[in-house]
Amino acid sequence: MEKLNIVFAGTPDFAANHLQALIDADFNVVAVYSQPDRPAGRGKKLTASAVKQVALANNLAVYQPENFKEADSIETLKSLNADLMIVVAYGLILPTVVLNTPRLGCLNVHGSLLPRWRGAAPFQRAIWAGDKETGVTIMQMDEGLDTGDMLKKVICPIDDNETSASLYAKVAKQAPSVLIETIQQLQAGELEAEKQNEELATYAKKLSKPEAAINWNDNADFIDRCIRAFNPWPISYFEWSGQTIKVHQATLVNESCSAEAGTIVKVDKSGIQVATGKGILNLEVIQLAGKKAMPVQDVLNSRRELFTVSSNLLEEG
Repeated sequence: MEKLNIVFAGTPDFAANHLQALIDADFNVVAVYSQPDRPAGRGKKLTASAVKQVALANNLAVYQPENFKEADSIETLKSLNADLMIVVAYGLILPTVVLNTPRLGCLNVHGSLLPRWRGAAPFQRAIWAGDKETGVTIMQMDEGLDTGDMLKKVICPIDDNETSASLYAKVAKQAPSVLIETIQQLQAGELEAEKQNEELATYAKKLSKPEAAINWNDNADFIDRCIRAFNPWPISYFEWSGQTIKVHQATLVNESCSAEAGTIVKVDKSGIQVATGKGILNLEVIQLAGKKAMPVQDVLNSRRELFTVSSNLLEEG
């Protein structure tokens, strides 16, 4: 079977995994598109994206347009004579002219079971909503936001203790092989596109720092899901004793509780137990302002006075 000329577009680690898989599988990647280098780290030094780093390591041509509004950007893409463009977490909206340039169009790898959780934060929203599964959808891109016809879907279970970071890692490991299989079946004419059911569509909007604020009046299971969904960013937090305290890890306590929401009901080396609107949440790894995230036992060794039984975290500390 004749090799397809593939253009790859992506930016973060998740996308870099897919590019590396295509290279390892000996696909003919003729060029790579990625976001322009951005400042990173304490020194704010311009840093190449994970995708660009993989591309350069494999001697692939890299293009980094700010957008595709300039005619030169479109002409450059056309000159590559691509049969197919693979788009994975690229970070740019592609205009119709770009979508129509490759002979077989553009395929997108999306981290959800479409049409559920279209948009920027599908892993986080799946955990936040209490979904028991997510997955990967390979779709033919159109002008909408994750609205294209679906070519392949693969399920990935969401564990009870899943964080966005762990789910991201699971899907990042699973998805590249799904992409490769999809391309092979597409080229062989073995796939039939399926339209999305608009009535089932949900939108995974970006996370925000204000959204990560813990409301102790919420139920413990919802707060637990938020803590896991907002890890590794922006990290759930609460205000107490004049500082912002971040919660990196917590677990549900299987006990009934009549204390008011926000009340600290127990403090020991296993954690800080806090009453919520319904149920108890045990804070296990927290981060005081200006400090690193630490197990609660280590925090209590130096700042036990911050967390006394009967104190209420909804009140001024």
